[in-house]
Amino acid sequence: MKDKMQHAKAFVFAAEEDFGITPVEAQACGTPVIAYGRGGALETVKGTNAKHPAEKPTGMFFYEQTTDAICAAVKAFEADHGAITAENCRENATNFSVDAFCTRFKQYVDRCVDADTND
Repeated sequence: MKDKMQHAKAFVFAAEEDFGITPVEAQACGTPVIAYGRGGALETVKGTNAKHPAEKPTGMFFYEQTTDAICAAVKAFEADHGAITAENCRENATNFSVDAFCTRFKQYVDRCVDADTND
């Protein structure tokens, strides 16, 4: 699976999920994501679309779960995916690593303890 994902042009993710780990896994492989623009994908994919622009895009969104919308998104990706790099995808995926989670969690706890201490 990893080998297939690393050699894919893009990963199409048409589901609406609260998080959805698969788009993050695709990006970790350096693979751009073409995702339904709702739910967790909006948190994990940095889009090229005007509606959700990103400085270092890792994919693009479509906004209807229809065959036509997915086909249009794939065509748009094919026409203009130069801004999306494997490096950007892999870098974005690191935001969801165990280390990143532990660091952010510790920072949150430290802020809570500091706020409680200062009260």
